[in-house]
Amino acid sequence: MVNRKSICFVATVEFAVSAFLLNHLKELSKYYDLTVIVNLKNPNFLIDKKLNINLVNINFSRKINIISDLLSLVQLVYLFLIKRYDAVHSITPKAGLLAMIASFLTFIPVRIHCFTGQVWATKSGLSRLFLKLIDKVIGILSTQNIIDSKSQYNFLVKHNVLNKDKSLVFGSGSVSGVDLLKFKPNTKVKLSLRKKLKISPASFVFVFIGRLNYEKGIYDLIDSFILADLKSAYLLIIGPDEENISSKFKGKQSNIIFSDITSSPQDFLAISNVLCLPSYREGFGNIVIEAAAIGLPSIVSNIYGLSDAIVQNKTGLTHEPKDVEEITRLMIALFNDRKLVAELGEAAKNRAISEFDSKILVKHWKDFYSHKLT
Repeated sequence: MVNRKSICFVATVEFAVSAFLLNHLKELSKYYDLTVIVNLKNPNFLIDKKLNINLVNINFSRKINIISDLLSLVQLVYLFLIKRYDAVHSITPKAGLLAMIASFLTFIPVRIHCFTGQVWATKSGLSRLFLKLIDKVIGILSTQNIIDSKSQYNFLVKHNVLNKDKSLVFGSGSVSGVDLLKFKPNTKVKLSLRKKLKISPASFVFVFIGRLNYEKGIYDLIDSFILADLKSAYLLIIGPDEENISSKFKGKQSNIIFSDITSSPQDFLAISNVLCLPSYREGFGNIVIEAAAIGLPSIVSNIYGLSDAIVQNKTGLTHEPKDVEEITRLMIALFNDRKLVAELGEAAKNRAISEFDSKILVKHWKDFYSHKLT
């Protein structure tokens, strides 16, 4: 029996594994022995996904905590020395820094990190320098970097964070692509969920899906929607409320609906007409191509990452970050031109299917590891 190569994936939180890695893990587990190290909240979360993969819990701290971080590093070093993985693959900054240091110190031959956005891109002063240095250290210690958009790749190379000779982007971008079986038009869900939310079939729905915080531009979006003052229009805001934003608007706007249910984003996209993502920073913005697969155009910030997720004036519209007046104008324009919404949505769906099918990305990852571990 031929010994199978082993790959260890390291992420700070379960969400990063669910959002970016699931389809890849399913495919790679056919050919390699896989381990996932994560700050585990649900011991069955991979079993629930029907994945028979070794799961290891390390209590990574999401924020900088010297004692906790050193303890996590020691645990990683010990595990890597014992297991002698053929490759270590990290995603998220904290996991990337600790995993790349530990795998470098233990002479793991293949060390890979996925860059999915830069926290420091919107920072200034010492905070920016420190966080940028973390990404630079990750890039130095890794043997290969995977970046989830071409514009992010250009940004990182321009700022001397990464060596372009050991950095790559798969296809048109995105780490995970779109599961086309999951993200598709669904008339039954559209009718039932609109009825549940008391939204009439004729109403026009803008939707935001993501973490609710300042850097996602959520305040700009709400202000723009209120300024637009569109009759029979709704704004759905879906995602974990990290800054208690919903309480500031509760009861003031009956046509703004908040929900923290993120297990079925495809259902909220199915009842909507346009996705809005006015972020100040994104690595790629996978929700844009997931919305596109269902036939929704997007209104997004003109920033690196998102500029790869849409084609301006073909699959969506862009605005400069924090430009409430322009966001308002674009919302009004699409509300008043349903033909344009349909044309943009159709082009977006065709592009999502041809360029971002998750099967395409899974094949890229399979071929990548086949080459790296031969």
